[in-house]
Amino acid sequence: MTVRILSYNIRYGGVGREEALAEVVEAAAPDLVVLQEANRPEVVKRLAERTGMSAWASSPKHSVGFMSRLETRGHEWHRPRGCPRALLQIDLVAGDLTVFGIHLRAIHSNWSERSRARELTLALRSIERHREGIHVLAGDFNTLAPGESLDLRRLPRRLQLLTWILGRTIQWKTIQSLLDAGYVDGFRHLHPDVTGHTFPTWNPHVRLDYFFVPVSAVDRLVSCEVLVGGGSKHASDHFPLLAGFDV
Repeated sequence: MTVRILSYNIRYGGVGREEALAEVVEAAAPDLVVLQEANRPEVVKRLAERTGMSAWASSPKHSVGFMSRLETRGHEWHRPRGCPRALLQIDLVAGDLTVFGIHLRAIHSNWSERSRARELTLALRSIERHREGIHVLAGDFNTLAPGESLDLRRLPRRLQLLTWILGRTIQWKTIQSLLDAGYVDGFRHLHPDVTGHTFPTWNPHVRLDYFFVPVSAVDRLVSCEVLVGGGSKHASDHFPLLAGFDV
């Protein structure tokens, strides 16, 4: 069985764009949707009902939520000390697969990149007990992978100024730390020569959304695509990322 997992930042809770978001989700036909900026439970409830997802969770206290058409054993938010945002654990019955949803802090600067790397280290400690089980990580990591570049001239002027003040050239460390921990960047593994930019939808120039699998499970990854068609350009500021994973 292949589980189709969609990671989608729906921006500002998705308020007022429920129908546009639902059309994007429906077109992707996922089994599980990991949402970021999904802190409006009434919106996630409407999206779940509109897209035929029987299970869902959202909290005003957390950015990450989910919707699923597959049966779940449960879900739980984990907030390691020092992390501003919680990690969401979703346990599926299918294949005993555990999916972790992540949304790391934003802003491109050396200071925020160090903070993101620290957040990710704490998150990895939280999921340590799953390292031997079947699990994947998906979400908005708000950072660039090794070898990818950011054209600062394409940032809004206020962010250009902030980046300049906080250290100019950014040392991207967060994704490398995840690779060093034994995970594979799913999209880059399957598409070594494709940019895969996911943000922003009106001027895509960075890849902020990722799907990671343990090295030992990389053969289970059958697909990983950025969905740029349909209404995804106008439904949010991120393009969704859809992965197929065998269980």
